[in-house]
Amino acid sequence: VQLQASGGGLVQPGGSLRLSCAVSGSSFSSVVMGWYRQAPGKQRELVASITSGGSTDYADSVKGRFTISRDNAKNTVYLQMNSLKPEDTAVYYCKADAGYYTDSGVPVVGNYWGQGTQVTVSS
Repeated sequence: VQLQASGGGLVQPGGSLRLSCAVSGSSFSSVVMGWYRQAPGKQRELVASITSGGSTDYADSVKGRFTISRDNAKNTVYLQMNSLKPEDTAVYYCKADAGYYTDSGVPVVGNYWGQGTQVTVSS
């Protein structure tokens, strides 16, 4: 199982970026997919999450500016980030539950992380 994140970069304050994260190698569609971020010297924090049914949750600091969405057919999650601020600067990680069947048919399900993509908001 692999999660491939993309879309980070350098943007000026007030600008926008769209992150994508595709899950491959999973035998199941993810129930919960989410984005986390970690700034230098800080703990990793939840930015937003979304269930397979479309229920969403956001950190207070990004409400009204970020939108999480997903394409269940592609097992891909997106994060549209608008009105970016310097304090949004961090490495962004996607996370999703995924799994596979062993050779004996036993399902193995766990939480998987993407490799992280840098978002820098600076003038």
